[in-house]
Amino acid sequence: MSIVVRNLSEQIFNIVREQIVSGKLPVERPIRQDAMANELGVSKIPLREALARLEQEGLLVSQANRGFFVRQMSASEAEEIFALRLAIEPQALAAAAMDASEEEQQDARDALAALDLAAVDHLDDVAARNRDFHMALVRPGRRLLTTQLIERLHVMSERYVHKHLEPAGREHRAHLEHQVLLEAWTTRDAERAKRLAAEHINGTLSDLRRQLSW
Repeated sequence: MSIVVRNLSEQIFNIVREQIVSGKLPVERPIRQDAMANELGVSKIPLREALARLEQEGLLVSQANRGFFVRQMSASEAEEIFALRLAIEPQALAAAAMDASEEEQQDARDALAALDLAAVDHLDDVAARNRDFHMALVRPGRRLLTTQLIERLHVMSERYVHKHLEPAGREHRAHLEHQVLLEAWTTRDAERAKRLAAEHINGTLSDLRRQLSW
């Protein structure tokens, strides 16, 4: 595949992922690839590449002779995703707090500022910016496999984060939780950061249990 096609596929991947996370693509209907390609002004080759990647990310499923569908959200999947995050993310975040450079601490502050800005002006972008913030707290630990696992879990949890933030007041609560977490992390209070991260993830899961109890 040429560099041009690969770059185009990456752009399509990001656009379609945003449509999935925000709920703009319905779950019950197959994705009409001809119509989507026309809408995006691209050929079907990079579109298929992007859709295949989204299936690998767990956001789409494919059925023989029917194409791609947006994967249904479920309480059981939320339980599994957030349980895995709880198992590895707080400890990884705490370890990273001790290793982060001043530049990496500033990167985390900038990521939180970008998240706050998205919450005001770009609501469809909040889940991705939330992932950027959490990953900024993990990457300084320089544990490649752990970082990759946590990032994959965050990608899979983006739709659930978007769902979680729907009720009024949730964004303000999340902002406050992120602020105190960042303070503990930047002051290298690893144990407090670990506890706050676990409480934050647990709180989101508790809310989702009520929202997804269909």
